[in-house]
Amino acid sequence: MAPKSPVKNKKSARTPLARWERVAGGRLLTNDAGCHALLGEKDFARVMAGGITKKDPLFKRLAAAGFVRESMDFEGLAAKWRTLNAHLDQGPGLHILVLTLRCNHKCLYCQSSAAGEGAKKTDMDRRTALASVDFAFTSPNPLITIEFQGGEPLLNWDVLKAAVKRAREKAAATGKELKLALVSNFTLMTEEKARFLLENEVSICTSLDGPADLHNKNRIFAGGNSHAATVRWIKYFQEKHARQSQQYRVFKPGALLTVSRQSLPRWKEIIEEYAALGLEDIFVRPLAPIGYARGLWDKIGYTPEEFQEFYGRCLDYILALNRRGTVMREKTAAMMLEKIVNATEPGYLDARCPCGAAIGQIAYNYNGDLFTCDEGRMVGWEGDDIFRVGNVFKDSLRKVLASPAARACVVSSNLEAQPECSRCAYKPYCGVCPVYNYEAQGSLWGNMRSNGRCSLFKGVFAAIFKRLGNARDKKVLESWVAKK
Repeated sequence: MAPKSPVKNKKSARTPLARWERVAGGRLLTNDAGCHALLGEKDFARVMAGGITKKDPLFKRLAAAGFVRESMDFEGLAAKWRTLNAHLDQGPGLHILVLTLRCNHKCLYCQSSAAGEGAKKTDMDRRTALASVDFAFTSPNPLITIEFQGGEPLLNWDVLKAAVKRAREKAAATGKELKLALVSNFTLMTEEKARFLLENEVSICTSLDGPADLHNKNRIFAGGNSHAATVRWIKYFQEKHARQSQQYRVFKPGALLTVSRQSLPRWKEIIEEYAALGLEDIFVRPLAPIGYARGLWDKIGYTPEEFQEFYGRCLDYILALNRRGTVMREKTAAMMLEKIVNATEPGYLDARCPCGAAIGQIAYNYNGDLFTCDEGRMVGWEGDDIFRVGNVFKDSLRKVLASPAARACVVSSNLEAQPECSRCAYKPYCGVCPVYNYEAQGSLWGNMRSNGRCSLFKGVFAAIFKRLGNARDKKVLESWVAKK
């Protein structure tokens, strides 16, 4: 928080409410409109002391960003705030259908509460799937995204097909924009299934943890080589995208990296694996002590500081590759840059205020139970239904959004009500996770001073702003987000 300073010169610029944070080489200033300014230590001291006048080169830049009290463009700043928070009155747009808890992998870090491939009564039936799709379209959001997850969703193929067809019918009947997505390990993919997915414009995402030995160590597959199957189908869908079709759009396949302790020393190999496959996005995602991962944290987890070091190395190497002509973005940075550079919400529900629980997304369990998010569903699988918000057959969307769990998540993830967060310079771009807080600290609110996720996010923001302060890196980073 900017300290109050006596201003001797009435022509000097006075700073309104602002937040600041030390970053490499100086200070970061931010305000509620999402504007920021990177200042050297001497300039920061002059600003705080009221030593900036209209003739100073800094004045125009600070005034345009809302950091000069006498030159506030309230309409412009309010418009930025509205754009950044436009999601608040749209209703849930992401609808995660857990088609089955069964999976043919035994991943070391599995957070999805997967059951064995032969488990009974863990598949979503056709009636529940169709009701879930119908429920999703009761949201007032003009864009409905339905994401099929598991377990391994291809184990429940017939129901997946029925849900896709119903979703297309509902989109045509309601006029809503529809996006369909599948998260799969690819080991059950066939030409026939791929053709159906392509023809129905379902985007495809898989997991890729790096080179074969690392991927197969993390993602254990008794039926063969998980890495080989992943690479094969990534190349297949890339080829289809390159050729395109006259009848339907073919999306580029995506891949997700989950960082385990084994990943930390191999940052360069992991990135080179993605680059060699022509993947243009890499999502450097940290583990969270939720579900199965919590019980193995001492073996697969790491400290926030260890992840921060890993993330910084990854980001630097990706930037270097870009300067050499390789097209690649780090997804977390790209999403944060949408907020920082364009003042737009990228749909990153984990970093919203309030978070996306219930008001931005809903997770549909295989049995029709509804949860605030997929992480909340995982807590439910452990026997604690604190994040359950209803049932697709029994409750309306209005009742779901008014449920105690939904309300509690909204209140506890409102950064204005978080003492530490309300004063943090990263507040305009960040968000807390009630599920993480509950699992790691025993409270929806958590304690940010000792919160591992908070520390980790601060490290990510510091890495991004540090590189925005370097002209060479800034040019690459800003190329990752389209100018609005």
